[in-house]
Amino acid sequence: MLKNLINFRKKEENLLLSLILSFFPLAFILGNTIINLTLILFIVISLYFYKSLFLKINYTALDKLIISFFVLILFSGILNDTKFYIGQNDFSVWRGPVYTTIKSIFFIRFLLFYLVIKFLIENKKINLKFFFISASFFSLFVCFDIFIQSTFGKDLFGYVASSRKLGGPFGDELIAGSYIQRFSLFAFFVLFFFHKKLKVKNLIIINIILLLIFLLGVILSGNRMPLLLFIFGIFLIFLTQRKLIKFLLPISLIFIIVFSIVYNTNKTVSVNFGNFNLQLKQITAFLVLGDKELNKAPRYIKEFSTFHETWLMNKYFGGGIKNFRYHCHKRPNIKTDFNLDRRFEKRQVCNMHPHNYYLEILTETGIVGLTILLIILVKILISNISYKKFYKLDIIQSYQLLPFFILFIAEIFPLKSTGSFFTTTNATYIFLILSITVASLKKYNLIAKAS
Repeated sequence: MLKNLINFRKKEENLLLSLILSFFPLAFILGNTIINLTLILFIVISLYFYKSLFLKINYTALDKLIISFFVLILFSGILNDTKFYIGQNDFSVWRGPVYTTIKSIFFIRFLLFYLVIKFLIENKKINLKFFFISASFFSLFVCFDIFIQSTFGKDLFGYVASSRKLGGPFGDELIAGSYIQRFSLFAFFVLFFFHKKLKVKNLIIINIILLLIFLLGVILSGNRMPLLLFIFGIFLIFLTQRKLIKFLLPISLIFIIVFSIVYNTNKTVSVNFGNFNLQLKQITAFLVLGDKELNKAPRYIKEFSTFHETWLMNKYFGGGIKNFRYHCHKRPNIKTDFNLDRRFEKRQVCNMHPHNYYLEILTETGIVGLTILLIILVKILISNISYKKFYKLDIIQSYQLLPFFILFIAEIFPLKSTGSFFTTTNATYIFLILSITVASLKKYNLIAKAS
């Protein structure tokens, strides 16, 4: 009787944690405050339920590397606050004498988030079914809201369509395409939680319909890089599932036809992706022709220049998280930029961050931080994965692993523009995907136990 009661209680606890985890796709729509509250609630309840087990965790080499990355962030924060306080009193008054240290301490919540999720997945304390359902539903919801906004000029919440991109339920924050790219992939696998043996014909029809919805949603959103990553993710599914290779050509034709139709019939999409093509040509021409005059450089090249000069100020341990915007304005070689309205104006071409995870980590945690990160990625992607075993998994066996693994690859893809690695939204998503990917790889015995 007592044993049955304990088992029932454990099931309720695991169900609660599964439901909280499944709330994250909605939290990403509601904003940073809700994301933080959900994250803290998830960590606190997990520790409360399993505090005695957490104390007995055996940390792998990979876990220790990730922990060392967070230790470095804290060290860099203390180091830079000390430098600000001693050498730049104006900064310490403006920002507070321990601004970076406090930010670094609060960032440790993502380390706890990683360890908690990894523990729960490895010990079968959580059911990912609810997360898959939630991610699928809200990805479709964002798509249909984009369709409404594109058709009527306003979405369900009254947000007016902008001239170039559509934000849907995100309002003025034009990241709907990024959201669809990050969460829609789960919809292609969610049915396996309910029916392990699906008729291939029915599965193909359903997934083609989903593919058209998500593809159209990302295109209309106007987010160019998420569109490329979405297509990249779909192709990775085909490459990792040999039985699906025969459908690669038809799916490629679908991509081309849908994009061509929308591009030629929707003026906003035409202008948006036309500008993207122009920007790529400008960057290519600048790099190939070798014209190094910064005033004539595309905006992205100017931002890269500011990154390089800012990184040189703190090469080894970085300038501390979220300090790029401060160090950038203090760099020694600030260029003069031509301005049509004011002739020549001394502009500093400084943004909030370098718009690339790797460049940002290099400037804010230095060579040491980037080296630790690269070792972590290499251990996950190269050193420890048994690809022979990976390719032997069929789509039914790997339906829980594959979307997380593919999204992890897409998220760490180096040649893309990104938001800041250290923001609540991106850090939550990164460590959510990272923890489940690593735990799932171990679950399927695809990654070395010592890692």
